[in-house]
Amino acid sequence: MTGRQPVGTFEDVSLVYGKVVALDDMTLAIPSGCTVGLIGPDGVGKSSLLALLAGVRKMQTGTVDVLGGNIGDRRHREAICARIAYMPQGLGKNLYPDLSVYENIAFFSRLFGQSNEEREERIAALLIATGLEDFRDRPAGKLSGGMRQKLGLCCALIHDPDLLILDEPTTGVDPLSRRQFWTLISGMRAGRPEMSVVVATAYMDEAEQFDWLIAMDAGRPLAEGTAADFKKRTGSATLEESFIALLPEERRRGHAAFTIPPRAAGDTEPVIVARGLTRQFGDFTAVDHVDFTIERGEIFGFVGSNGCGKTTTMKMLTGLLPASEGTALLFGHEINATDMAARYQVGYMSQAFSLYSELTVSQNLVLHARLFHLSHAQSRIDELISQFGLTNYLNQRASDLPLGIRQRLSLAVSIVHRPKLLILDEPTSGVDPLARDEFWQRLSDLSRKDGVTIFVSTHFMNEAARCDRIALMNAGKVLAMGVPADLVKARGFTTLEDTFIDYLEKAQQERSTSTSLTGVVTHTRPAAPTEASWFSLRRLYAYAMREALELVRDPIRMGFALLGTVFLMAIFGTGISTDVDNLSFAVLDRDNSHESRTYLEELRGSRYFIEKPPIVNEADLERRMQTGDTSAAIEIPPDFGRLLKKGAPTEVGAWVDGAMPFRAETIRGYLIAVHAQFLSDYAVRNGLAPDVTTDDFYDARRSNNFTMFVPNNPFAAAPARIEARFRYNQNFDSIYAQVPGTLALLLVEIPAILMALSIVREKELGSIINLYVTPVSRVEFLLGKQLPYVAVAMINFGLMCLMAIYLFNVPLKGSFLTLAFAAFLYVIATTGIGMLISAFCSTQIAALFGAAILTVLPATQFCGMLVPVSSLEGFAAVMGRGFPMTYFLRVSVGTFTKSLGFADLYQNIFAVAVFIPILTIASVLLLPKQES
Repeated sequence: MTGRQPVGTFEDVSLVYGKVVALDDMTLAIPSGCTVGLIGPDGVGKSSLLALLAGVRKMQTGTVDVLGGNIGDRRHREAICARIAYMPQGLGKNLYPDLSVYENIAFFSRLFGQSNEEREERIAALLIATGLEDFRDRPAGKLSGGMRQKLGLCCALIHDPDLLILDEPTTGVDPLSRRQFWTLISGMRAGRPEMSVVVATAYMDEAEQFDWLIAMDAGRPLAEGTAADFKKRTGSATLEESFIALLPEERRRGHAAFTIPPRAAGDTEPVIVARGLTRQFGDFTAVDHVDFTIERGEIFGFVGSNGCGKTTTMKMLTGLLPASEGTALLFGHEINATDMAARYQVGYMSQAFSLYSELTVSQNLVLHARLFHLSHAQSRIDELISQFGLTNYLNQRASDLPLGIRQRLSLAVSIVHRPKLLILDEPTSGVDPLARDEFWQRLSDLSRKDGVTIFVSTHFMNEAARCDRIALMNAGKVLAMGVPADLVKARGFTTLEDTFIDYLEKAQQERSTSTSLTGVVTHTRPAAPTEASWFSLRRLYAYAMREALELVRDPIRMGFALLGTVFLMAIFGTGISTDVDNLSFAVLDRDNSHESRTYLEELRGSRYFIEKPPIVNEADLERRMQTGDTSAAIEIPPDFGRLLKKGAPTEVGAWVDGAMPFRAETIRGYLIAVHAQFLSDYAVRNGLAPDVTTDDFYDARRSNNFTMFVPNNPFAAAPARIEARFRYNQNFDSIYAQVPGTLALLLVEIPAILMALSIVREKELGSIINLYVTPVSRVEFLLGKQLPYVAVAMINFGLMCLMAIYLFNVPLKGSFLTLAFAAFLYVIATTGIGMLISAFCSTQIAALFGAAILTVLPATQFCGMLVPVSSLEGFAAVMGRGFPMTYFLRVSVGTFTKSLGFADLYQNIFAVAVFIPILTIASVLLLPKQES
């Protein structure tokens, strides 16, 4: 556009995702002070261009200048960040569904550093301008698609940007909401004519209203100019026809305008009959008493916005969802999800691409042909390949196909079994006009030549006009049904879009939900300059408050965060023990003397052993050991008592089940101790020797010298003896170690998982985009999200301490303040582990498994819970000393069991604190401020 300074320029810019070229050596200038539209199908580079313009995506090659400087320069990008507003593709993708309308806008206001007074004034003005004032407290997730986009616009305009970037803002929005949206934009531009607006759109009718258009294909601009320029240049009547004419010759070769021939008269056999069809999800009614009949060979269209109930209705008709009320007949029979015969008569093409992306075109066709057990599968596959023009793509993976070819493949797969009914859920969304015409030509052939009944949903009014009949749907109800031309004529309009809008307005008036749009935002003051500092408490608070609100309003996540830890503490504290009690043993007494019976009384009197019926013979011993009936078997040899009286050496056989080595070693120790105790008691009772300890027995056994136990032995009395005493935990109960250890384990596992999930969840939902396009720094983002989980972890710490003291009766002997202070530092470090893990994960499943494995494994194996860290060597020692639980475990056990305080534990507390800056800095460095 001549006479205007460009708001952005692209010079030799290329952008590649793997093998896909998004932008191909593009040079372009985008004029300022007007509304510029990017038109073209999905995959031509529109979103990539806008992401570079907004500074969201990193540059690869070339130069992009935005608002007077290189957007690739970090300093310039940070300087102009507050002058740009960016709405990503997708309904409310940058919004937070659990936050209300007001809370979403207030969150963005805080990110741009606005004071409380200014924030309230600007929010009130925006709500009035957009007609959202009556929905101030409604959660964003419960808004309609159009209202969500208006809310997104409010969030984008809260700081008075100079450049507004909108990536397909009205895709999936009903015609009335689309019209209101653009009326709103026009009104705002009238109030601020210097504001530049750059829009990507798939709707040619709305593109005709823009000041300047850039048509794109294959990563490059095809043409620039006004809509009138495009029509004049190509001699076309509509902008859609102009775009097709601008495509390269090889792309549009063979294309010709077509009309669907009229349906043959007389064939009125009903294929689908719905009566009072209703589907509820809790209190929400997605489909509300819908009635319609679709006849054989008819093309029946469902028209409505996202969320109006189209997809839910289609899923009920295919048996994928049961109806809450009403009936639905398919070929004269009630729909039954288990009826395979009915499934063979229906083909279904879902809204999202649902084929196997890792398989080739040929493999997808073969797979689905086999799933339907086609007798002549190869001939049918060859027929579809020829019919849909797939020959040149047979060996390409489905994920690498252009969108139009992908839709062809989806349609081919859905009819591979020659169904009588074809259900298509928004099959042409994102497809260019040329591919849409080709797609509808094939639907026409299926309907008119093969007699296939087609039930299709669409957002495009020109597609709806091609249907034999349509149903206009909104808020779960069918507003009108009939032949498109008849509906238009009945309302006295010239276009189907105006007719649908009229129906929507009447329906909203009946529900008293119509909104008044002023389109003009009136502020008494300009937006305050955004804080340019690298750190702002206001921005940090914005993220902390938002994360806390989302956590509190998500009962499942909050329940897992609090009750999950308590539950695991109860399970671990009661179910995990290293105490080996109630061991079963049986006896094979071949002597049956007074001495042998006395010997066995030592075992029977021990709290560690429970006696089973006597063993009969060696075969019985072998059988009972194999079946696990006994953990140990005691074999007393013949002449045991006689040899013992003489002081001659004798042996007692002890057979121990070694399937579990730790338990077996413990049983062995118990038996040796009992054996030594018997000899000591025997010597004392007979006045033969002083008390003999277990250590004495081990010494005698190693030297094979049992003179200590011989009567009247002058050397039996040792001049000195070492007795071992336990200073802490005198009863040697494992609960006193397990409970403090479990507390340390859960304070590293659960907070790390929650923290990792919270960040990766932003990546999955797309709200991470707000980090890229607002002044918030990575430090503010991470710390703001971390604070609520630190608070939750400290609540968990308090609950677990109460459980330890009152449920498990483990007294806290040391300083609670020391333990609490160490726990506070510890949970900051453990949530830092979650932050670090999130840098490497892009899905919540990966974050969950990654956090669980990378915390539980080192915590249980290398931090002293099972093996002392001092005894570890090599990599295990490095892992142990490089994990914060090693040091907190010493604090936890020390305060609970050893009565230690800060003076005794400060070195371990300092070691825990050292992890905090290390993990935080690493997380900040690994978290990108732009998409790579």
